[in-house]
Amino acid sequence: MQTSRDWRDAPITPGNWRWGLAGGASTARFGEGPGDTVLEFRCDRQAGTVLLIRAGMADGPVPLTVTTTSTARPLTARPRGGSQPGIVVALPARDPLLDAIIFSRGRFAVEAQGLAPIYAPTWPEIARVVEDCR
Repeated sequence: MQTSRDWRDAPITPGNWRWGLAGGASTARFGEGPGDTVLEFRCDRQAGTVLLIRAGMADGPVPLTVTTTSTARPLTARPRGGSQPGIVVALPARDPLLDAIIFSRGRFAVEAQGLAPIYAPTWPEIARVVEDCR
């Protein structure tokens, strides 16, 4: 029997999406609990960007790919400052990739060099952040 390596067949990463305000910013966090965020979308209204933040450590810029049912986009993530280790990509609030994530059929993938892939469900919390930023 041949096994499939298609990202759409991989199990969803365990967790739930939670929307809230963090420092006045519309934020959607994905993880198994409030203190275990592995993926985050945060509106930076002043900059007109949505920050995609992935938990994990990096010494410098790392390749990161977001895959949806309609597109795959290579990006470069930079280390996030602060007490929570992570890497971050800033996307313009009207970037078509954000719409591709929102409308992806059930899930999307975030893969960063040196870190385990995240297969996250497409719940409305992401759309809320994007709409709040537009």
